[in-house]
Amino acid sequence: MSAVVLFDGVCNFCDASVNFVIEHDREGYFTFAPLQSEAGKQLVSEHGLSSEIAAGEPNDDRIPIDSVILIEDGKAYTHSTAALRIVRRLGGLWSWLYVLIIVPAPIRDFFYRLFARYRYRMFGRKDQCMLPSAEVRARFL
Repeated sequence: MSAVVLFDGVCNFCDASVNFVIEHDREGYFTFAPLQSEAGKQLVSEHGLSSEIAAGEPNDDRIPIDSVILIEDGKAYTHSTAALRIVRRLGGLWSWLYVLIIVPAPIRDFFYRLFARYRYRMFGRKDQCMLPSAEVRARFL
């Protein structure tokens, strides 16, 4: 059993977060794909999410995405729920952060979206998606 983490491949913070998850995911539970990749776009579409909105160009009525997406057990999770479900699988003290799931999603997501809105200004962005090392490449779609 595994889950897929879709992330903004040009976001420096998102890239660092993926590397953090890879380092702490000792079971190899997660696989990864940038939202900008063909695999990422296909999974976004299959789950009724909007890749256009993920890229910052809202032009339809599907669920808006400015976030990490976790696809687990056939269901897509977004925003703070995705982040919390990811940390819960990392073990150690990180898994304790899952207790924040008791905070209502609209409150968690308000702060998540606020951070997401300014992530490029705070951490910058890349011209292209990250290139994983050979040892990590097998965990990418």
